[in-house]
Amino acid sequence: MENKDIFTQIHDIEMQAGSLHDQLGTFKLVIKQLLEENKRLSLENQQLRRVLKLESMPTEQMVAEVATEAVMQSSKAKMMNAEEIANAASAIVGEGHDNLARLYHEGFHICNVYYGHLRTEGDCLFCLSFLNK
Repeated sequence: MENKDIFTQIHDIEMQAGSLHDQLGTFKLVIKQLLEENKRLSLENQQLRRVLKLESMPTEQMVAEVATEAVMQSSKAKMMNAEEIANAASAIVGEGHDNLARLYHEGFHICNVYYGHLRTEGDCLFCLSFLNK
């Protein structure tokens, strides 16, 4: 085999390896996008399951549960007794406030900073402070 043929074959192998490397990089990007979408859809699925569970509850029980959850997850570190939780639930009045509490529980921001955006990282202190007013 001549030297020229060997160098030609090595050059061809290098080109194939470069092409394979590019394809692997493309596959990695596609897999990353699929994993991110899967995570986002899993979070949305969990939130929709909670919403479905809440919609099957009576309205009074849903308001009490939303109020209890908002109060318990607020920045206050103290534990509340059943009477304080009931008072917090009864303090929520008005259809607009109920709708905002429902939206928050469905996983959307209700604060003026991120209003309408999907909550992906847990609770928002701005939203919770708004609910507790």
